[in-house]
Amino acid sequence: MSAPTELVVVGVDGGGSSTRVYVADERAQVLFNTSGDGSAVKPGAESDSAELIGAMVKNAVIDAEMGHLLPRALVVGVAGVGREAQKIALTQELERLEVAEAVVVISDAEAAMEDAFAEGPGILLIAGTGSIAWGRSPAGTVQRCGGWGPVFGDEGSGAWLGRKALQVIAAAHDGREPETALTGAVLTALELDDVASIIVWASSATPADFAALAPAVLSAAEVGDLRANTIVTMAVEELALHVRALARSLFVDERAAIPVALHGGLLAKGRPMRKRLEHRLKTLVPGALVRHQTVDAARGAVQMALRTIGLAVEPI
Repeated sequence: MSAPTELVVVGVDGGGSSTRVYVADERAQVLFNTSGDGSAVKPGAESDSAELIGAMVKNAVIDAEMGHLLPRALVVGVAGVGREAQKIALTQELERLEVAEAVVVISDAEAAMEDAFAEGPGILLIAGTGSIAWGRSPAGTVQRCGGWGPVFGDEGSGAWLGRKALQVIAAAHDGREPETALTGAVLTALELDDVASIIVWASSATPADFAALAPAVLSAAEVGDLRANTIVTMAVEELALHVRALARSLFVDERAAIPVALHGGLLAKGRPMRKRLEHRLKTLVPGALVRHQTVDAARGAVQMALRTIGLAVEPI
């Protein structure tokens, strides 16, 4: 019989659409996991993200039947902490909630990089609500590409697909472009009766709301709608360019052997975007060695939490 668990750590993967929490023991075995609403950090609203994450962590520890233990370390990999000020603010808010002895806040991409490559070289491309690529060279240099946010960046992401679809729908409604199946697909997804109603919806929509339209865009492309297919093709090209940019800067040449991992809702195994992206990378980044293992940012956060308390273990 194994000895009872004397400590727990917690890893969090917080994105724009969802948040996942893993409670694990000193051997990195997950005792309980749960998911909830998105917790991506918005400037000036760090306390909102902290309250959501804090509540989820406390409940997860209780549900893991470890409520008698205060987690030794909490590592939160969350979107929106690219600037140091936001990272510090979220850390302080979580420390105020007393959810763990030690709190470390990193980007969700850094947590995913940990799970994908540990401390080795490679390029990680993430496409979910937003998009970003991170890479580490054989010499250990770390660099990012993209991830400039929903207003003027995040190309190829779910939110980007949703916004592009609305542009096409508006143009088709005006007669500037041909009719498109996107109109019906998006109106159905939004439960709206006419195109004009989209204006009111869009005025208060969040990046996650726009990203929720991505399945409608992909479905329309799958059934042969030309404009939807063009949007998806553009998205794939933008994402592939993220990988090529890092391949050139970190590995000198896109023809070099480069480990590549894909992560995020749009790039999950079996998804049409992933298939098209892998095909495009064969031409644009010939050296890309796409890994087929699932990347789990929450698992990466657990590994980092264990390292934080000096208990590094082999990746599971």
